[in-house]
Amino acid sequence: MKATKENHNLYNKHLKGNAHELRNTMTKSEACLWKYALRAKMTGYVFNRQRSVLNYIADFMCKELKLIIEVDGYSHTLDEVIEKDEKKHKNLEDAGFMIIRFTDDEVLKGIENVKRAIEQTIEELEAKNNLPLPPQRGGQK
Repeated sequence: MKATKENHNLYNKHLKGNAHELRNTMTKSEACLWKYALRAKMTGYVFNRQRSVLNYIADFMCKELKLIIEVDGYSHTLDEVIEKDEKKHKNLEDAGFMIIRFTDDEVLKGIENVKRAIEQTIEELEAKNNLPLPPQRGGQK
């Protein structure tokens, strides 16, 4: 995907320091998801960890697919956090992203199910956007 002014403007350079800190202090479930499911050799796509987008920091983001993956810990069950998550979700969807969420427990106790859900979502986005399969998943260079 070519970088356009519209896509470039989604990156929020003011959150760069916060995102860097979050990359260095990933939760156990985020580290597990990164190690066992989101590396490019597994999905065929580049996912960035703790990527600033709009006024938020997404846990994982694939710019090419416009896919954001969030991992929710205990704090995401609190009313004020749920409200913030709903606003974040709506704003990111309005910007053209698909957002999928997993709980810490889903990642830590069922990584294979999480991987299948991510793979299914990627396949749906490829079909919807008529994207060629990446070389790692059977496409041609």
